[in-house]
Amino acid sequence: MTSGRVTVYFAALLARTEDGWEASDTELLDNVETLSDLADLAREAAAEDDTVLVLIEQEDAWFGVVRIDGEDDPRIYVSDAAAAARSSYGEILLTDELLGREPEDDEPDLDALDLDGTEDGEDEDGDDAESGGSAEVVPHGPVGDPGVLDDLGVSEKELKTLSTDALTEIAESLGASEVLETVR
Repeated sequence: MTSGRVTVYFAALLARTEDGWEASDTELLDNVETLSDLADLAREAAAEDDTVLVLIEQEDAWFGVVRIDGEDDPRIYVSDAAAAARSSYGEILLTDELLGREPEDDEPDLDALDLDGTEDGEDEDGDDAESGGSAEVVPHGPVGDPGVLDDLGVSEKELKTLSTDALTEIAESLGASEVLETVR
């Protein structure tokens, strides 16, 4: 059963070249599961070590910009972390580091194991141990590097004020609106 509501995403790569910006659309969910995968995809689109921007937008909810400069770590800006956290694309961008959390350790914490004879992490009252607020709250509003596009003509202040159709406004500021429209 569906609600009849369709979530509309748009994702594109903008690669800076000697001749200006080149755009390509991408199906992130088919190719990307982690931020590292996204960075690798962006680097493949780059000519030499030029700048590549990954622009992601969920219609009327949030947008994200990931900037890849050569082998440098990706720089990320997300307009609304809470909205992005409810999105499969957003989950890729919202790393522990970006949210200011300690990285999750994949190794089991032996001190945290429940060895008192109860099953599946239930405490003695029958409540699930995970219901105690272990899910960390994702902040409403922007997270990341608001200066990610400063040197490209989009100031921190401008980036923070963008809302609907943000990617078009970013592309216009970069002089890349025509190439972005070719993949939209």
